[in-house]
Amino acid sequence: MFTGIISHVGRIAGREVRGDGATLRIASSVVHDSLGRGESLAVAGVCLTVESWDDIAFKVTVSPETLRRTRLGHLAPGQKVNLERALRAGDRMGGHIVQGHVDGLGCVRSVRSEGVSRILSLAAPAGLRPHLVDRGSVAVDGVSLTVTAVDAGGFEVTLIPETLRQTTLVDLKAGDTVNLEADMVSRYLANHLRFMNGEDESGSAASWLAAGGA
Repeated sequence: MFTGIISHVGRIAGREVRGDGATLRIASSVVHDSLGRGESLAVAGVCLTVESWDDIAFKVTVSPETLRRTRLGHLAPGQKVNLERALRAGDRMGGHIVQGHVDGLGCVRSVRSEGVSRILSLAAPAGLRPHLVDRGSVAVDGVSLTVTAVDAGGFEVTLIPETLRQTTLVDLKAGDTVNLEADMVSRYLANHLRFMNGEDESGSAASWLAAGGA
């Protein structure tokens, strides 16, 4: 579990295709911060497992499913990625609960300045839009942000100076793709309501209940 508060920015140092999946080597100072084998690390908002590291970079494996559902499949050497280590017991919850399970890809519609901040407008997939509410939370490439406006095709967020300094969102421009994760509470509530109405995510709750829930 994560909070959407980015601790490091890494850079893709290498990529190796393995069957339908891939291995990424990511250069970051996080390797000097008591990194552990098997540790969960959010890479551009995607929860991955640290397999090994050296003095420069760490290595993670990306599954075929993750490559299909996220933008990690399009990362090239030299590109920067947001990094966040998993939340530990006793840590402060600075953002909101982020699982590192990407719901879909967003596309940057526009970026405009507003004082010292920037307004980021994003197109969101239809399945994500019901979870977007004004003043609600959303993770964009792993960054916890507050939704400031919602429309039929997407939403807007404000990037404050600290976010621009500490994350890769500073480099976003129109046409760029980002990983999006809806607020976890909204996802569970929506699933519960579907179930109560006789239909789960696969549309088979009624059949499941009729079969005795076996």
